[in-house]
Amino acid sequence: MKLCGKEIQIRGKLIRIAGLEADTYEFVEDPEATLDSLRNCGTRIDLFTFMQRLPETAPKYRYPMEWDNLAVLPVSTFDRWWTEQIGFKARNKAKQAEKKGVTFREVPFDDALVRGIWTIYNECPVRQGKPFAHYGKDIERVRREAGTFLERSIFIGAFLGDSLIGFVKLLTDETRTQAGLLHIVSMIQHRDKAPTNALVAQAVRCCAERGIPHLVYSRFSDGNKQRDSLIDFKERNGFARIDLPRYYIPLTPIGRAAFRLGLHKPFTSHIPESVLAKVREIRNAWFNRKLQAVTEAP
Repeated sequence: MKLCGKEIQIRGKLIRIAGLEADTYEFVEDPEATLDSLRNCGTRIDLFTFMQRLPETAPKYRYPMEWDNLAVLPVSTFDRWWTEQIGFKARNKAKQAEKKGVTFREVPFDDALVRGIWTIYNECPVRQGKPFAHYGKDIERVRREAGTFLERSIFIGAFLGDSLIGFVKLLTDETRTQAGLLHIVSMIQHRDKAPTNALVAQAVRCCAERGIPHLVYSRFSDGNKQRDSLIDFKERNGFARIDLPRYYIPLTPIGRAAFRLGLHKPFTSHIPESVLAKVREIRNAWFNRKLQAVTEAP
């Protein structure tokens, strides 16, 4: 559904929560106009949620809100990031790829890129101890999903010879005050070359050259989740947690009750983190054993 020039996504059945399809990468310019359109769209929506845009961290609207967060890297020049914002280990990681023959360049969204992304996605069914969401998708689905928001997207490829071994999709917001790492994936078999680290460096360079002052790597942390390897990776590359207001506007009595009772939050947010950590540990071990069995099969 498209309203006020934005794609709106609705999730949930009992409690229907609407938000921007590119939430955290795209922002509401006129909340009142958007709310009027939602109320008159003919579809039941109980809650509408949106996040406030960087760099304004203090609440600017009087709607009900909670704090959300993003992993944000302030960008001025590439040299400043390289010499002041990251440490010795991060610089060494970023250098590994080029030392081992990997090259990087911005690429158009064409058949060659789509096939390269499809090959990366289908390399392995398990990543970071859990099923990889993109594994098994056919090439046309990859084309549709990777081809969203093309007018504001920048693709950077990591190549070993002529083969794509990693890529990043940067999505800029309408004001070009931030760019988000919408996708950043590399082939596991080339992990020794650290292409993902080098792709972050290329994304920083891309933002610096275009005068984009903030590079965003999704959320810094979700809910009450403890530290993990991804948070460590973000910190090593200069990203820090920035808390921003997230607004929840009830549009129906169900929405008002859901917000008061905390039912708008994911189910896992109501479970102690110690329990979730143990469940993730068991899940990761199970999927890693499953992957090992598949790779060792004749």
